[in-house]
Amino acid sequence: MLGRRHFRVKVLQGLYAYFQGGEPQLDLAEKHLLQSIDKLTELYFTQISFFLEVIDFYIRRMEESKNKFYPTYEELNPVSKLVNNRVVTILRENTDLASRIRKYRISWTEEQDSVRKVYQRIRESKEHKEYLYSGQDSFQEDQEFVAKMLKKYILRSPELIFFCEERSIYWVDDVEVTASFTLKTVRLLTPGFPLDSPLLSLFVKNGEEDPKEERKFIIELFRKTVSHSSDFEDRIKGRLKNWELDRIALTDIILIKMALSEFLFFPTIPVKVTLNEYIELSKHFSSVKSKLFINGILDKLVSDLIEEDLIHKTGRGLIN
Repeated sequence: MLGRRHFRVKVLQGLYAYFQGGEPQLDLAEKHLLQSIDKLTELYFTQISFFLEVIDFYIRRMEESKNKFYPTYEELNPVSKLVNNRVVTILRENTDLASRIRKYRISWTEEQDSVRKVYQRIRESKEHKEYLYSGQDSFQEDQEFVAKMLKKYILRSPELIFFCEERSIYWVDDVEVTASFTLKTVRLLTPGFPLDSPLLSLFVKNGEEDPKEERKFIIELFRKTVSHSSDFEDRIKGRLKNWELDRIALTDIILIKMALSEFLFFPTIPVKVTLNEYIELSKHFSSVKSKLFINGILDKLVSDLIEEDLIHKTGRGLIN
């Protein structure tokens, strides 16, 4: 499943839009937040679908070459190793994947030029030639080759990234997240994978799909941060030295408020986990100085909350 860090990023983005005034209604802001999460799943299936479309293009070109007026020997007798790749076969024949592609109405009919460009890169690549003529024939080799193609030529292709950014505003920052998940899907496939078995879910936890629990975390974190925003600002002000709150970047303030929400209202999340998560997020969404500032403020706020006996965690070792 996706880690909670990815969900925290989505909440951060939703809160930023809300506090900026772009989402004046709380219920509407929550709706857009959940839509951004749902779009992650669609993006995941879009990436897999694009890969299969490139393979289909590969097969069509192979057949076209056979039907030339004067085909070469190689064109009449092509190496069909990629066509028969076991991982490709699992993906192509998986009924859940097919139904998801239909559900999201994913079509590459108008994107054949992009498909052709990616096909050509793969066709001319050193990895492709080595795979075709390796002399091996195993599921592991098929799996490793598909993973290489995805990582190097599919998931990072300018054509696919452009398509995704044009299709949904939610996908601008999500391509890398779902790309790692797509690669994980391929690497976890096994011989004899059931044709009707669902592929990995973004919400799978401990072997079971648990979207309700994760959606509850997302909404609760969003709501608690909004509803206690004024109280959190007072606490932050109390720890500022020679600074006014309006001089601090909005992103930094939101990160601190989200952390305060987790300290106070999420009893099963250890304090250390919350501290580490928001310090890590500050590395990506704040400046170097901001990261140090957030780290220092959070340490002080945790001390304040513990002294006031306001942090109540359940489980072993969750305070320290």
